[in-house]
This record gives sequence, structure tokens and C-alpha cells, in this order.
Amino acid sequence: MRRPVLLTLLLLPPLLVAGCTSTAKAPATGTPAASASPSTPAVDYTAWQAGKSTPVADPVYPARGTAALDVLHYGLALDWAPPTKTLTGTATLRIRPTKDAPNLVLDFMPYQVDAVTLDGTTVTGAVAKEKLTVAAPVTADKPVTLVVKYHGSPRTTPMPSHRSDVEPLGLTVTKEGGLWTMQEPFGAFTWYPANDMPSDEALYDIEVTVPTGWSAIASGTPEPPSGTTFTYRSTDPVATYLTTLAVGKYQKLTATGPHGIPLTYWYRKGADDKLLPYLKKSPQYLAWLEKRFGPYPFPSGGIVLVDSESGMETQQMITMGRKIEDSKARRDRWGTDLLHEYAHQWFGDSVTPTTWNDLWLNEGFATYAQDLYTQETLKLSDASLDRYLRQADAKLRAKLGPPGRPNPKNFAEGNVYLCPEAMLREIHNLIGDKKFFALATAWVQERKNTQQDRAAFIAFVNEQTGRDLTKLINTWLDSKTTPKSVVK
Repeated sequence: MRRPVLLTLLLLPPLLVAGCTSTAKAPATGTPAASASPSTPAVDYTAWQAGKSTPVADPVYPARGTAALDVLHYGLALDWAPPTKTLTGTATLRIRPTKDAPNLVLDFMPYQVDAVTLDGTTVTGAVAKEKLTVAAPVTADKPVTLVVKYHGSPRTTPMPSHRSDVEPLGLTVTKEGGLWTMQEPFGAFTWYPANDMPSDEALYDIEVTVPTGWSAIASGTPEPPSGTTFTYRSTDPVATYLTTLAVGKYQKLTATGPHGIPLTYWYRKGADDKLLPYLKKSPQYLAWLEKRFGPYPFPSGGIVLVDSESGMETQQMITMGRKIEDSKARRDRWGTDLLHEYAHQWFGDSVTPTTWNDLWLNEGFATYAQDLYTQETLKLSDASLDRYLRQADAKLRAKLGPPGRPNPKNFAEGNVYLCPEAMLREIHNLIGDKKFFALATAWVQERKNTQQDRAAFIAFVNEQTGRDLTKLINTWLDSKTTPKSVVK
């Protein structure tokens, strides 16, 4: 997620002045692969094994998601009707239960549920308190296919934060009848039944039908549209918070990134013209990031502009808010915010935190990449960056506490951005450029498509550096005050 706007406005100027595995394709939505024997019409779930996760109950937002099931694949067939603001959907979920249970429970907004089947048999599905309960027993490690048909008007859910750019989470309807969504730490359940927590990643096929003249944009790799139906496929696993959906009267622009990576930009002609130069810098941003962190981890990339004040690293299709102050300085900061979201494709998308306690793993690296880019672009000194980070760290710890145990009411506020960035800066200064970027590259390239936590990161850093940095990392993550530097 983009660095909080207030934090950027208040803290970035001193720096300037001072000077989300296998990628085997899954069958298309709604077309399960049958076994070899015609007498046994069971679904072959091996096609979706790349979506297998080890779900961990989230301690920060325990009401969202469940460790009792692992969704392997979401097949979403959606239809949006702007005149009536009605979303009609068929969600086909391939689910691996992780334990025996009398029912299946998923996060879901209370849409009108029209039909529910489990392995082709009609079952009862009831929605209450943003949970869909399917009354049918399941067995551990015996995958099932759940199909939910529903319709209704989308509604959002509150964001647990005090950021200056706080907006409701989930699927938002625009005045023109379009759609957009941002959903960190949760909110995917506002448009499809979901196990809405970061540790359960899955493969996706998303197809969206819209009226003539409208476009639908989603996370994943775009496939050629069929009439007014737009299709996107994710063959790398995706956490629910990293999915996106936008519908509107968009213009489309294509480009090519490093190594032939196809890029797609979606914008409104006229309204978004001043942001186009920054969209077109995407190949430059990606080349800069690849030089430091290794190859871009996905088969395609892109950006969709929406009516938001924030930005979000939604996988393969970044969701960027167009609501910013109309000044050259603010647009330039928006450009570095875009680089921040691209950095998340490595840190957060390809390597995802197991729980929200480790949001610092995402934001620390992405924010550090953003500030290193700013430092290089503006030719700022190392001393100015060190001074800025230590000053910012002290202010944020005093206000919000340490980054390693974030307050559930203060999601994605400044301490999980700048404080872990300052920690990474300390490690960087300690081991030097060559070893630091080798470490960061190995972290994302060797752990592609996995979920990681603090303990795994500490073990990795110790192994890579040949030093025991356990105390250093834990102190930076848990101390109420800025730790003393160990760099001579």
C-alpha cells in the first residue's frame, strides 16, 4: 500500500531539503478436468496445486479468514449492470479442507444467494455477519468444489485505520456507475466468497461482463476479450487482498517492460492526462527495481487509475488513486509512490506475509526502494537519508509504537513503513551495497510464491550474512524507542 499521504507530505520534504512455485495453467473457469475413467467424474485437483497454502489464523484480524480451509482456486464469472448497480456472480472455489468439519465457512458480504452446490449437490448456504456458512461436512485434505451464485448491490466495509487517506474497504460504486476496489487488510469478501486473510493464496480466473463502451480490469494476466467480457488469469498464487476489480469507461494503453514484459495502463482520457507520463515510466521503474532485486516475478504488469486517494500493490495490475493535489511536486511524489507499488510486486506479492503482524516485511522493503530511488534521482547524500530515517523513526515510534506488533486499530500507519525501512538501512550500512542487494534479491527470488514471517526472515538474514543479527532485527521491530546504531 502507498505510504500514508500525511506521512509523505510531512516527512519526505526533510529528506529532500536535507539532501504478493509452479506456474502450471489451471483449467479455465467452470471447466473442471475429469479423471481418466468416465465412470469416475471426480475433479482432478492437481491442476490447482500451485494454489496450495498452509493457512494460519491471523492474530491481528481474527474475524477474517479461517485456517480450516485452503482455497486452491477461485473461478469468478461476474456481470455488472451500471443502471441498476447490480453485481451478479458465479464463484467456483476449489477448496482443500485442512481439517474435518461439519461445514464450510467463508467471508462474504450479504448478497442475495441464489444457489449453492458442493461437488454438484445442492446444499444450504446462509449469509450472516459477513460469513457464508455452507451446511455440508468436509474431510481434511479431501478437496471439494463449491459453487455459489449470487447477486446484489456492492457495499463496502470500514478500514481499521486513522490514516489521512482512509476510505472504506472493498468494492466501491462510482457516481457514473463504475466500480473499483482496494482491500487491505481485507475486503475481497465484498465481491466474492473468500478466505480473506493473507496466508491463504490461490490461483484465479476472473471474467467480467460489462455493457458496450465499458471496460473491466482485474488482477492477473489479461486474455483477449470476448465481446464485452474481459478475462484475467493468475497462474501465480494471489492473496485475497491483492486482487482487484475496476469497471469504467477507460482508455487502454499498452507498453513493453524489461525482457518483453507486457504492460497495460487503464486511464480516463482528459481526467488522467497529467498522470500519463508517470504511467509511461513503468519500464524505467521496473528496470531500476530489477537491477537491485532480480527479475520481475510475474508474466505481465499494469496500472488502473481509480477514484481513490490511496494506492495498492494489487498483483500484476496496480490500483492507483487519481485523487491527488494538482501540483507538479505532488505528481512527482505520486510517481515515486507508483515505484513503491511496483516494488511490492517483489515484496508482498511474490513473497507475502503470513499474518498482518508482519506487514513491516512488505512496507519496509517497498518504502526503502522508494527512498533509494528518490535519493538517486535527486542526488541526495547518504548522510541525509540516514538522518531523515532516524528522525522519522523516533517520531513514529513515539506516536504509534514499534512496527513488529501493530495495533489493529492503526492498520498501515507510518510506523510499519519508516521504522522497518530504518532497520533495513541499518543492515545495509552494516554489510554494504553488494551483500545487501544480494540478500534482498535472494530473499525474493528463492522464496517466490510463499508466505513468510519474522522468524523466517531472521534465519535467512543470519544465513546470508554469516552474522547473528537476531537481536538487531528484534530490537528494531519491538523497541519503543529508536535503537542505537551498531554501525561504526
